[in-house]
Amino acid sequence: MTASFLPLTIDAARRADAPEVLRNALLTDRAAEECWTVLLAGCQAEALFSAEGSSAPLSAKRGLDAQLRKLSEATAEHVGTRWWFADGTVHRKRVARSQENLVAAIAEGDGQEFALAFVGYDNAMAGAVVCAGIGKHRRPVEGSTA
Repeated sequence: MTASFLPLTIDAARRADAPEVLRNALLTDRAAEECWTVLLAGCQAEALFSAEGSSAPLSAKRGLDAQLRKLSEATAEHVGTRWWFADGTVHRKRVARSQENLVAAIAEGDGQEFALAFVGYDNAMAGAVVCAGIGKHRRPVEGSTA
């Protein structure tokens, strides 16, 4: 069994047949692992590489921060702009707050806060994917305008 920072999001993306969300979740998971290693080692992250494996050195923080944005964008595209900014507003805001908490933990270099923030982020992101999928497959109630 492999440890993961985004087990719920990865599972939700697989079940929702969301290949771009899944791809970005896996890349984000890899970037999180690199950042976690740096936080635990107490080092500066300048020598690490981006989550995409390019040879150009990037800090683990910047690599993870950029990948978090890509995952959010892929999720927004998968769930649809209409849902993301209407019925999904609560989820969108929850994802944004969780991402802010995560970025703050990275900036502080606090491994414990990083781990806790990732749990919240994973839960928020997976919740958005699952709830959007429920709305897509739900039948309108007879007589409703939905």
